Amino acid sequence: MASAAEQLASNLNFAAFAKAEDLKKRIWFTLGALFVYRLGTYIPLPGINPEAFAQAFQQQSGGVLGMFNMFAGGAVERMAIFALGIMPYISASIIMQLMTSVIPSLEALKKEGEQGRKIINQYTRYGTVLLAVVQSYGIAVGLSSGNNIVTEPGLFFQISSVITLTGGTMFLMWLGEQITARGIGNGISLIIFAGIVAGMPSAISGTLELSRSGALSTGLVLAILVLAIAVIALMVFVERAQRRLLIQYPKRQVGNRMFQGDTSHLPLKLNTSGVIPPIFASSLLLLPATLAGFSNTQNLPGWAASVLSALGHGQPLYMIFYGGMIAFFTFFYTAIVFNPKDTADQLKKHSGFIPGYRPGERTADYIDYVLTRITVVGAVYLVAVCLLPEYLIAATGIPFYLGGTSLLIVVSVTLDTIAQIQGHLIAHQYEGLIKKSKLRGGKRGK
Repeated sequence: MASAAEQLASNLNFAAFAKAEDLKKRIWFTLGALFVYRLGTYIPLPGINPEAFAQAFQQQSGGVLGMFNMFAGGAVERMAIFALGIMPYISASIIMQLMTSVIPSLEALKKEGEQGRKIINQYTRYGTVLLAVVQSYGIAVGLSSGNNIVTEPGLFFQISSVITLTGGTMFLMWLGEQITARGIGNGISLIIFAGIVAGMPSAISGTLELSRSGALSTGLVLAILVLAIAVIALMVFVERAQRRLLIQYPKRQVGNRMFQGDTSHLPLKLNTSGVIPPIFASSLLLLPATLAGFSNTQNLPGWAASVLSALGHGQPLYMIFYGGMIAFFTFFYTAIVFNPKDTADQLKKHSGFIPGYRPGERTADYIDYVLTRITVVGAVYLVAVCLLPEYLIAATGIPFYLGGTSLLIVVSVTLDTIAQIQGHLIAHQYEGLIKKSKLRGGKRGK
């Protein structure tokens, strides 16, 4: 087995890729689907005055709208039919994960296997429709109240906007599922990835333009480039880092034969929560600034105006709250997505155990002990890579995120896609070896 694995690893080259016809079809399908998504971000919502909306968006780009625009690939800035993006589906998925942890009937449904997951996915789709309708109606009402943003405001515009924006979100959800089934990688993640990457060239060109005009020195730009490479290397290292717990299985007898006990590992990711904590934290912190932008700040009490000013980008209070909320959501979401008791029960069910710990409650306590300590490291990592761009933007005015949520998504999705491509290549190589062995066996038989 070791020599076969080494042979497969050595043969994973461009020649193997050229022969993998199914893999090439999947890649072309993925690229075509992402092209359709990017095309939809340029189709404007009917009844919108583009110039008036662009002016209104610039006033609110520092709030939640700016973050949603980044995830939607600029569709919010252009108020396109995909302006809601895939965020309602992500919100519905997170809500369903929370509900499966607190509602016993949904938790039992989750444990039923494939059939239970299909039912939960269907509930998630219903939740997506509900959230998309509510959010699109809020957008339609907000646009109607703006100055000359809507050419003909009224009930017809609100209904057409709700149908268009909700339909855009449902189409993206369907497109993501098609990419997952017929393409490469997780379709929903790839759609968000495409939206973020689409905005990076303009951000890089903006930074280079600042350097050309003398607003940023050449040395600072080079330092930023080196720092960006270092941050990406750190993210790759941490996202791939695991704490592997040794699992042993006892000897077993099948008929008259005695089989030796097997060993395996239980991998615990250093960053189990992924990119959810930064998304939650930034959304909650940017919400007050967005609400204040839609209202008249001159009518706010003095204390409210002071709090809003202290919660601005780069302010010490903003940094403290942002870091604290990321750390909180890291532990909170990790506790939701990984249950040590369920893991210990599954090990006990399959006769597996961790050496030195009794199966059951003791094993669950030990897994929870290890998970808590590696989550501390993961929380420190997330806080560091998310606060770094905030500090750099406040100190230098650079319009390009070197870390944070956007780069975390780009790195994690890239790693996941590469892993899936390698998996398809390995499967193709195995199929080739099996066919060769069958042909050799047939010739020997003759």
